[in-house]
Amino acid sequence: MRRFLVDAQLPPALARKIAALGHDAAHVVDVGLLECSDRQIWDYAVTNGAVIITKDEDFAIRASVSKAPPPIVWVRIGNCSNARLLAWFQAELPAVIAALGSGTSLVEITG
Repeated sequence: MRRFLVDAQLPPALARKIAALGHDAAHVVDVGLLECSDRQIWDYAVTNGAVIITKDEDFAIRASVSKAPPPIVWVRIGNCSNARLLAWFQAELPAVIAALGSGTSLVEITG
């Protein structure tokens, strides 16, 4: 089971969906990080062993130059309804889990 932290650009419903699929997941609002900097979110993920799920390219760039980044799932899907996002992410989740399991620290998924 993976622990996920969903960033602010994505809806809290995504964390709930991931939790319903059997993983530990929280949205930044759930852990008091909604108004925090990327650095604070990064540090929280490192401390808590969480995978950051984000649409923010800054996390992907930072992960590519960091020696010990938290795993990052970089969501590259355009604006869409929450229902479409949740269905799309559910379909992609097995591949994300497999990539993370193989040691990939930056998983980019596109839609």
